[in-house]
Amino acid sequence: MGACYWTEKSSQPLAGFTKRFPDVTRAANIDEIFEDPEIALLLIAAPPEHLTSLAMQAMLHGKDVMLDKLGCLTLDELTSISTTIKNTGRIWSVNFSERFEVPCAIVASRIVAEGQIGEVISTTSLGPHRLNPTTRPDWFWDAKRYGGILGDIGMHQIDQFLHFSNASNAEITHSTVGNFSNKDRPAFQDFGEINLRAGNAHGYARMDWYTQDALSTWGDGRLFVLGTEGSIELRKYLDIEGRAGTDHLFLMTNSKVQHIDCSHTPLEYFSKLSNDIRDRTDTACNQQHTLKVTELAIRAQINADAQAQRHNKLSVKTD
Repeated sequence: MGACYWTEKSSQPLAGFTKRFPDVTRAANIDEIFEDPEIALLLIAAPPEHLTSLAMQAMLHGKDVMLDKLGCLTLDELTSISTTIKNTGRIWSVNFSERFEVPCAIVASRIVAEGQIGEVISTTSLGPHRLNPTTRPDWFWDAKRYGGILGDIGMHQIDQFLHFSNASNAEITHSTVGNFSNKDRPAFQDFGEINLRAGNAHGYARMDWYTQDALSTWGDGRLFVLGTEGSIELRKYLDIEGRAGTDHLFLMTNSKVQHIDCSHTPLEYFSKLSNDIRDRTDTACNQQHTLKVTELAIRAQINADAQAQRHNKLSVKTD
């Protein structure tokens, strides 16, 4: 069959997908894709509550999997996924797009690996998003169905912290969530924070759904990486000082302050994943890293939800 897609219904992104990929045919049903021996990789973008089931079915049918974040919703689901990976030998990859699909993040990784800013001791990441409420499906407004703001957007921030601090694990020292402007959607979360620590490195991340309509993009995503001998700032999607385009990197060391236009840097994740599928290697993103990022995001969300519940009970008693 070759490249094909299946969707349960005509979802909002479908028109854009078929326009970009007119030669990709629609399968009659999902089982047709699972059973096709020519298909090696399944790309899964589905409501989060269905990701685990679809990914496990794919792996049990001998397919590698690349998913939209967040991969899964609960620690029990993550345990099932980890067991399936071990039993099948398949690849379970989550597209951490704020690193994999951002050229300036690739350049920053090289700068850090070369030791230009010394030992990384802090990352600060900002993940603002535009809400676009009229385009959102029902499950988007229920934290239990989409994973909450920390499980969802926070996964990107945790990935970046572990990556740039070269850590395999981290302690969640603080996590919190709130819903301040969407009271008509009480199960939604429009704000979140995480603090992380790994060795000498500390990380802070803020996520929100407060990007205003006047901004030219969906969010002014930013990442600061502080080292003992220098620092990096990434302005991923725009430069508010007026430089055109995306992927602005600012490097400061003892010998220079430099702006680097990274917009023409080729992406690496997708070609490496293709090679991993062919060669059975682990170069696109270490499997244990993907599992650990997912675990930490879920744990941060659990901690924040418990804190919010305690706060709400206290507020009721005080009132």
